[in-house]
Amino acid sequence: MKRYLEGAVAADLEEKMVFLGGPRQVGKTTLALGLLENGSEKHPAYLNWDARAARRTLLQGALPSDEPLVILDEIHKYKAWRNLVKGFYDLNKSSTRFLITGSAKLDHYRRGGDSLQGRYHYHRLHPLSLHEISGKPTRSDLEHLLRFGGFPEPFLKGSLRHWKRWQRERQSRVIQDDLVNLEHVKEVSQLDLLAQVLPDRVGAPLSINNLRGDLSVAFETADRWVTILESLYFCFRIQPYGLPKLRAAKKERKLYMWDWSLCEDPSARFENLVASNLLKYCHRAEDQEGDRMELRFVRDAQRRELDFVVVRNRKPMFAVECKTGAQELSRNIAYFAERTGIPRFYQVHAGERDYEVAGVRARVLPVTLFAGVLGV
Repeated sequence: MKRYLEGAVAADLEEKMVFLGGPRQVGKTTLALGLLENGSEKHPAYLNWDARAARRTLLQGALPSDEPLVILDEIHKYKAWRNLVKGFYDLNKSSTRFLITGSAKLDHYRRGGDSLQGRYHYHRLHPLSLHEISGKPTRSDLEHLLRFGGFPEPFLKGSLRHWKRWQRERQSRVIQDDLVNLEHVKEVSQLDLLAQVLPDRVGAPLSINNLRGDLSVAFETADRWVTILESLYFCFRIQPYGLPKLRAAKKERKLYMWDWSLCEDPSARFENLVASNLLKYCHRAEDQEGDRMELRFVRDAQRRELDFVVVRNRKPMFAVECKTGAQELSRNIAYFAERTGIPRFYQVHAGERDYEVAGVRARVLPVTLFAGVLGV
């Protein structure tokens, strides 16, 4: 399956290095190898830090000869990786392109050393979305994506048994491999427990105080652990958006998972899928167009809420409400349309009705059609 970022990554490689981040097993290596001629993990231009032979080659300062593109995978696990990559690039940039991939936020794990500022473009690869799997997604596509998630392997297999085994193995690798390699954390079993309970908090403001009590740790420790899981692309949080002339709540952030299939509650799973698609939209615009994009939500002092607001360069573009069942326009949309300058409102659902409510700048539509609006 050709991924949505392949063309953008190939184009940016003509200018600078490219960093490609994203969750473990989201398809980064497959995308990267697809840019090589007859690409496979045995290709001499593919160097994975986890492989002992490749690690030895890199530490010796050697690169495969006569390769126009070199892929360095998971090299951020090396404490001085930025200096190493900078040296490779500065010496070989006239003849070699470099693609750096990793299952953690590569701009987060700097670990000291010289800055690579100005030498790379950064892209974030997301799971499959409705628009990516089909230009005209159907209700069946939606049900399949909700059930098996957007990670390519379980989605393409479409087997409940395979999905359950894959989930267990992936979480183990995120906690045991990625986390232990990148963070100084001794309480690995506690972090594993945290990873198991977070899907039950999806769609609501995440109370670190409640987590602290459940895990029997200090507030600062619980907050740091959630931040670590965010850095490993396991979950993400969105902040409240304070609109002018509106008394808005500005406390806890809302939590979502990169893999929405972890959510047992159908409503939370649907909302998480929409959140992930919106974040994908924001990240693509930010990484490719250079705009400052933010995904936020609105809640006022009376707890009226809009699920999502997409903000471009500090100005709200549109708001989104998720409703799996009832398809009548939410009262909250009418309320905030009257009191804010948000130019457009969407209410997405899993049904078939599609209609405009002109007086409040709103459209009620199936999420399968909303995928075309986003175009990701």
